[in-house]
Amino acid sequence: MSAHIIGIAGPSSSGKTELAKQLAQKLPGTSIVSLDSYYRGVGHIPLEERKKVNFDHPDSLEWELLHQHLQAVAAGRAFEEPVYSFADHTRTSRTRRIEPGDFVIVEGLFALYWPELRAMLDTKVYVRTDPDVCFNRRLARDVAERGRTPESVREQYQQTVLPGAEWFVYPTMKYADLVVSGEEPLATSTGAVLNALHKAPAATGGR
Repeated sequence: MSAHIIGIAGPSSSGKTELAKQLAQKLPGTSIVSLDSYYRGVGHIPLEERKKVNFDHPDSLEWELLHQHLQAVAAGRAFEEPVYSFADHTRTSRTRRIEPGDFVIVEGLFALYWPELRAMLDTKVYVRTDPDVCFNRRLARDVAERGRTPESVREQYQQTVLPGAEWFVYPTMKYADLVVSGEEPLATSTGAVLNALHKAPAATGGR
């Protein structure tokens, strides 16, 4: 019996991670895999130059490695998820072991972007949230958790985050099996996904 893989996409700070956490609480033994962990390492260039890399473009992610990992977990094998440092804009030497279970959640901006990854997903979810709400959440998060200044967050949002969402993220909503609001109470969106899983023929395992 293979894992039922759930993909959760949506713009930055739309509420993907919180939805994934809530679902994992409701589905014991579920592993969460973050697409953010698969940013390509840019440790070979100076830190100031790393800050200028466009991390809101699909090319910044090593999706091929994630695809291999999802193939492994779909076959019932564990894999080592990279650990990425946002402060240094590079991968660390550590990894996090993801064990196969009944459910695996993959969440990230581009979770529905690549056809090869979409083909691995049994349930595809898109979190739709107003851009202004996303910006205010991102501002609070990046200043508190990632050591950023408000000015740098605002500049990045205007230059790459919002354009990247418009070009590469918003269009993937059409691939979703289910669209939920990132502004409604989490219990509402969580319940909607759980209801969809209950109805899905593969929700109890098997592809």
